[in-house]
Amino acid sequence: MFEEPEWAEEAPVATGLEPVAARPRPAAASQIKGSKHRQLLATLWALEAAALPQQSPSLPGSDSEEEVVERKKKHSKKASFSNVSIEVEKKRKKKCQKQGPPGSDSEEKEVERKKKCLKGVFNASDSAEEEKRKRKHQKQVRSNPAQHLDNDDQTGPKAWKSRDTNDLSQPSAGTTSANPPHILSRKQWRNRQKNKRRHKNKFRPPQPPDQAPATVSTEETEMPPDPSPHSHEDRAGALRARMAQRLDGARFRYLNEQLYSGPSSAAQRLFQEDPEAFLLYHRGFQSQVKKWPLQPVDRIARDLRQRPASLVVADFGCGDCRLASSIRNPVHCFDLASLDPRVTVCDMAQVPLEDESVDVAVFCLSLMGTNIRDFLEEANRVLKPGGLLKVAEVSSRFEDVRTFLGAMTKLGFKVISKDLTNSHFFLFDFEKTGPPRVGPKAQLTGLKLQPCLYKRR
Repeated sequence: MFEEPEWAEEAPVATGLEPVAARPRPAAASQIKGSKHRQLLATLWALEAAALPQQSPSLPGSDSEEEVVERKKKHSKKASFSNVSIEVEKKRKKKCQKQGPPGSDSEEKEVERKKKCLKGVFNASDSAEEEKRKRKHQKQVRSNPAQHLDNDDQTGPKAWKSRDTNDLSQPSAGTTSANPPHILSRKQWRNRQKNKRRHKNKFRPPQPPDQAPATVSTEETEMPPDPSPHSHEDRAGALRARMAQRLDGARFRYLNEQLYSGPSSAAQRLFQEDPEAFLLYHRGFQSQVKKWPLQPVDRIARDLRQRPASLVVADFGCGDCRLASSIRNPVHCFDLASLDPRVTVCDMAQVPLEDESVDVAVFCLSLMGTNIRDFLEEANRVLKPGGLLKVAEVSSRFEDVRTFLGAMTKLGFKVISKDLTNSHFFLFDFEKTGPPRVGPKAQLTGLKLQPCLYKRR
């Protein structure tokens, strides 16, 4: 119907492997003018486009043949899989028909089958997570194997977390969800360990301090020990000792208050009526003084050892004669009751000594009672002119040291030295200058010392 142009013979053959738009147009087509030639070209291009799908898209040895083979294989697999599934469905229907009409049993079986499928899906996801955890664990072990040795013997938050992860990797058969268990925090783990130790120690029998605590199994610690008669006796004895100690402390505080709140004559009558009271008071007094860093009687004995051993000493309120046992000087011991054969029982306001018969007079924590002035005047009477008076008293009893020293000057004493550095007691050394300068009715406010009372503990 139309004549083929000359450039058509020279046009390249379309192979189907390259797109139509990509092929270059011939150079002669650009020179053709006129509507007929344009229509001819359009029909030619349309025929070429229609002929491309009909041509064989592949040549021998090209990649398109492999693609076709793969498509056929996949199609055959899908077909075989669909055939198998159809056969399985037919067999299941036959079984259901043999067993009976479709009812509740078949529905239950269908539900169970769906559940099993869901379980399989979750198990598959859990297995994938487990593989990831195992890979991470292997990497950690390779990087630092020392920290992952003996994981079963670990105790601590890390061990709890590792156990929880192991529990995650092994879900129970009855659970259908993969929710992870609660992981304990560091504070919760410590509280749990404390509660375990408290529960163990609650029923553990008491052990003596000499023996080391032995390891006890958990079965033994859970049950309380059987009460034995010896344990009852020991507890009763400890209770009696504790009650006796409290009673002695109460009696000591009562006696101490009586000695500071009354005159020396009343205290002497108290100890004469109850000789054991003085022993109890002295025991309580020694237990209090033992807590001090330095006892004043030891300080006085050290000073007297530096003086001649021929000096005669009078100890007012000697107690157990500790001063007489610590020095070589002759000592006259006076107190309200006797704890030693060397003690002369008397009121310290009236001692059985002649005037100006001693070289040293000592009051070591013995200025007690409301008649302190009588004690100091009696010491002035028995001291020789120029004699030494040593006073050691609790520091808390002095409100004003200057007023005390002024009152001592009026009683015929001159202060030589004083030591106020100790935290528990003050120490004074006086020299006798003569008889008292004031009469017996004169008021000396500096001699009113505060009572030394012990609080209940």
